[in-house]
Amino acid sequence: MACLVAFGVPASAASARPLTAPISLTGDAVRNDQWQLGALKLPDAWNYADGTGVTVAVIDSGVDAHHVDLEGQVLPGVDLVDDDRDGTTDPVGHGTTVSAIIAGRPDDALGVVGIAPKAKILPVRVLDEENRYDDALIVAKGVRWAVDHGAKVVNLSLGGSGSSPALAAAIDYAFARDVVVVACTGNSTGTSTTQTTKVGVWYPAREPGVIAVGGMQRDGQALWTGSIRGKETVVTAPATELVGARPGGYWRVQGTSFAAPMVSATAALIRSRWPDMPAGDVVNRIIRTAQDRGAPGRDDEFGFGMIDPVGALTADVPYTVTNPLDNTPPAGVARFGSAPAGGEAQSAPQESVRPLTNAEKVPGGNVGGWAAPEQKPTADSGVPVARWIAFALLALSAIAAAFTIRRFATTD
Repeated sequence: MACLVAFGVPASAASARPLTAPISLTGDAVRNDQWQLGALKLPDAWNYADGTGVTVAVIDSGVDAHHVDLEGQVLPGVDLVDDDRDGTTDPVGHGTTVSAIIAGRPDDALGVVGIAPKAKILPVRVLDEENRYDDALIVAKGVRWAVDHGAKVVNLSLGGSGSSPALAAAIDYAFARDVVVVACTGNSTGTSTTQTTKVGVWYPAREPGVIAVGGMQRDGQALWTGSIRGKETVVTAPATELVGARPGGYWRVQGTSFAAPMVSATAALIRSRWPDMPAGDVVNRIIRTAQDRGAPGRDDEFGFGMIDPVGALTADVPYTVTNPLDNTPPAGVARFGSAPAGGEAQSAPQESVRPLTNAEKVPGGNVGGWAAPEQKPTADSGVPVARWIAFALLALSAIAAAFTIRRFATTD
């Protein structure tokens, strides 16, 4: 019971103690372009935690472990696309960008610095050279592998329109082992609320218990026009005019792929400050301290609002035993259909920024996102075609039965 009280009102919440040397928000062109560092007030957050002791799994296209901003930050992982590798190379660049947003090195004023700069990255490659996966089973295997190898936070900057029981079960496996799971809501080619609402939040972000992350504009008030909206949205984070690390240099990126790791990094900060805090309480702290945007309370665009790392590390938040987002029995198992689904990463790279080589820029997949399957066509009466076919088959059966009865009657 003493532990429960301690988590309910953290005893150290009011006593700031710097855990790292001061990290510069200005420096070279790349560091100067990391506007999200100031917008999220990260120098204040770093007074309380820096990610030390927390492993974040990046289930993605692999990670360039030898990028200057990630050297020493990346653990040996697994490559489920190429058995001869261990996830520490990245043929696309997407996973490297995500990883540096989470745990870019804080040792100088050059390049990208992460939101949880002392966290470790566990790379799990599931995306091919086109930044896609054909079957969600590979993502499910990646989640289970990450959980079994020490991840306390799992980042899924990918998704598709269909759901997957295998992936739902893997996420449930993560929940049962006290792991926080974060995913992006997805990107849409639409530039209007009507279009991005019609698409629907992608899977696995819509799985109950997952922190589904939408993208904010740079002004911190408006939702990015490409961010998919839906009732499953939980929080939002910066998603536009970002600069990211990629193999051989840097590039400009936008998309919910890069909002999600900001939330994963915030979860890492919380778990770094309170190593024994249950995953459900970490999730609760993130959603209760989010800064409300849009309509009062949770809404389809912003969820509970924009993440607030400082608030998440300092506010007095009521303790909870369970994940407040996991409200579907049995916990963590989705009920969105049974067909395995392919998917892709959620990114939209723009132009390259200060590349270190002349290598051709590698575009991320899903510049705009996939649309959700539309309804099947219906007959003029409004009755689905499948139902008309059923009626026809029933009628044919009745006719056949009538002929059979008449034949036997004639024979008698």
